[in-house]
Amino acid sequence: MAVRKPKFSKGTYFDYPTLFLTLFLALFGLVMIYSTSSYMANIEYGDGAYYFKRQFIFMLIGLVFMYLLSRYRYQRFKRFALLIAILQIVLLVLVLIVGTSVNGSTRWIYIGPIGFQPSEIAKLTLIIYSAAMCSDHPELTKNLKGFGILMIIPAIVCGLIVKDNLSTAIICAGIVVCVWFIATTRPTLIVPIVILGILAVILFISLKGYRSARIEAWLNPETTENGYQTMQALYAIGSGGMFGRGLGQSIQKMGYIPFAQNDMIFSVVCEELGIVGAVGLLAVFVMLLWRFRFIAEGAPDKFGAFIVIGVLSHIGIQVVINVAVVTNVVPNTGVPLPFISYGGSSLTFLLLEIGIALSVSRQIKPTSVQEQEKLEAMG
Repeated sequence: MAVRKPKFSKGTYFDYPTLFLTLFLALFGLVMIYSTSSYMANIEYGDGAYYFKRQFIFMLIGLVFMYLLSRYRYQRFKRFALLIAILQIVLLVLVLIVGTSVNGSTRWIYIGPIGFQPSEIAKLTLIIYSAAMCSDHPELTKNLKGFGILMIIPAIVCGLIVKDNLSTAIICAGIVVCVWFIATTRPTLIVPIVILGILAVILFISLKGYRSARIEAWLNPETTENGYQTMQALYAIGSGGMFGRGLGQSIQKMGYIPFAQNDMIFSVVCEELGIVGAVGLLAVFVMLLWRFRFIAEGAPDKFGAFIVIGVLSHIGIQVVINVAVVTNVVPNTGVPLPFISYGGSSLTFLLLEIGIALSVSRQIKPTSVQEQEKLEAMG
C-alpha cells in the first residue's frame, strides 16, 4: 500500500523575509528603470514610461508564477529533471535555427509578439538538474570522474550558449560547480575544477577577436573605442559621491551611457543615490542570500537544499559579475543586475526561482526553524 505524502499544514514554516526582500528588489528595480530610462524612452518611443510599463507587466507575470510555484511541492521536479534538461537543449538548438538576433547576438525566440531567451531558462534548468543528480547520485560528488559525468548535460547546454553569450555560460557552469561543491565530501577538488574553467575561458577569449578587444577595453578604457560605455559608467559612479545627486537627477543616463537601463544600471544607482545607496542595495542582496542559506540548512531533504543553493549561487554570481563589470574590475560581459536591470525574461525566471525556494521553505518544520535560529543567535 502506497504511503500518501502529507499536505502542507497550517503549522508549516514560510520564509517571509525572503518574500519581502524579493518584493523590495523588484519594486526598487522598477523605480530605477523608470528613473534611468525615461529620458531616452521619451526620445525613442514618445513615452517616458515605455520600459517601466514592460518591466511592470513581466513583474506581475513573474509574481503570479512565483506564488503558484511556492504552493507547488518542489519534489515533483526531481522526476522530470532529465526531461527538463533535454527540452532545454532542444530550445537552445532552436535558437541556432530560428533565433532572432538582437544587438548582434542571437539569443531570442519569438512566438508572435512574445519573445524569450532560452539562456535565461537554462539557469533554472541546471539548478533543478544538478540538484537532482547530486541528491540521487551522491557517488558523483566524490571524485573528478563523477563530476565529469555530472557535467555532461551542463557542458552541452553551456556549449550551445557560449557562442553568443559567454557570460551566461559562465554563470550556468558556476551554478553546477557551486551545487557540486556543497554536495561533495572532498571540497579540495574544487581547485583543479576552477583552474580548468579559467583556462577554458582564456582559450575561448583568445579564439574570438572581438572578445580580445573587450580585454583591451578593460585594460585601457580611456584610449579605446570599446571602452566608452565603461568610462561613462565610471564617470557616473564618481560624480555620485557619498550621497548621490538625488533620485532622477542622473546626467550620464541622458544618452551618455548606452542602454543605461540594462547592464549598467548600477552606475546610475551610484550616481543618483551615492555610495550609501549602492552599499544599501548590495546589503539587501546579502540579506537575501543569507535567507537562502537559512532555507537550505532547514530543508527537509538534500534535493531541496541543493535547489536553494543553486538559486543562491545564481543570484550571488550574477550580482558579483555585474558590479565588477560596472566598476571595471573585470572585462565587460553583458550581465544584468538581478531584479534591477531591465529585462523581462531575466526578471520572470528569477521570480520563478524564488517561488521554488519558497516552496522549500514551506516544508521546514517550525521546531527546526526555532532550533536553527537559537543556534545562530548563540553564534
